[in-house]
Amino acid sequence: MVHQIRSLTVLPALREEIELHTADGLTLVGELARPVDVDPAATLVTFHPLPTHGGFMDSHVFRKAAWRLPALADLAVLRFNTRGTASPRGTSEGTFDGGAAERFDVAAAYEYAQFHGLPRRWAVGWSFGTELILQHGADPSIEGAILLSPPLRRATDADLDRWADFGRPLVVLVPEHDDYLRPAEARERFARVPQAEVIGVDGAKHLWVGEPAVRRVLDEIVSHVTPGQATLPVTWDGETST
Repeated sequence: MVHQIRSLTVLPALREEIELHTADGLTLVGELARPVDVDPAATLVTFHPLPTHGGFMDSHVFRKAAWRLPALADLAVLRFNTRGTASPRGTSEGTFDGGAAERFDVAAAYEYAQFHGLPRRWAVGWSFGTELILQHGADPSIEGAILLSPPLRRATDADLDRWADFGRPLVVLVPEHDDYLRPAEARERFARVPQAEVIGVDGAKHLWVGEPAVRRVLDEIVSHVTPGQATLPVTWDGETST
């Protein structure tokens, strides 16, 4: 039976609750979603928006990525709560540190993905999560990074210069009506990173509300992580849940 993929559609995947262990002794809770019948073509290691403003591993773009991309694009999606962050999955140990001690959280996520043999790892951050990637995420274990709505409030020009030296791809999706950084300014700020590709998204806002915005984000992620992949389908011929 063919189903329209809607906001709450959950497609088949192998989903398991996971724990990450940081170098400073904390346990972080998360989930790994993988394709059912094939090895992952690539892996998304996701970093959620600001937890003091409602961000967590279930923030809707990442939740929908985990619900859809293992089935639609053969991607593994790793989500987790940074220190002190709670979600229905549970609460990660520790307390929010404004992005400083979260460097251990970034390292723990990369180490988990690498240790468990998850292939072709890409970091994907949203808002505060982009700051974590820019500040702490330039690691040889990843192929590149995708930034959604980067505010560039904590990340500095020195962080951008580090990414320029790192040399790996940096894809930057900037909503036309973002609350913090809009496309024209983003192009100026990221000009110091030669390999950065800044993509302005017409009509979108910082929170990527609505199915058209979510689909644009997921299409951009898939097209950069698995080049040659067609636009994601909007229907699914098979089992679903909600």
